[in-house]
Amino acid sequence: MNIVLGVLTFLLIVVSFFLCVVILMQRAKNDGGMGAALGGGMAESAFGADTSNVLSKATINLSIAFFGLAVLLSLGRVYQRDHVSASGEALPTINVPATTAKPQTTSSAPVTMPSPAQSAPAEKPAPDTSRKP
Repeated sequence: MNIVLGVLTFLLIVVSFFLCVVILMQRAKNDGGMGAALGGGMAESAFGADTSNVLSKATINLSIAFFGLAVLLSLGRVYQRDHVSASGEALPTINVPATTAKPQTTSSAPVTMPSPAQSAPAEKPAPDTSRKP
């Protein structure tokens, strides 16, 4: 299935490239525009007087091919996702060694946590306000 999806992806890229080229070769309705700068004259000399019909038909056919390939690729990816998740191979299996329930310490002395009174910083004495200047 991966090979088919890869081939369809490659075809979609090729079709989209040719679709861009055909669209840019077309002459604009008003003054030539980008089509004249990017090969509109060359298209006229290649296809003769029927240039607009040939390029319009090519645009329509390439557009249909583009959308058809896009839908096929989308359905293929959905099928691939569902097929993989149904077989349970979506994520790799990682073997983890079993651990003991009791953590082992390197020293024989028990570990103790400091009490809040020990960990709190010593308070500063209040300033003496009884002195007169």
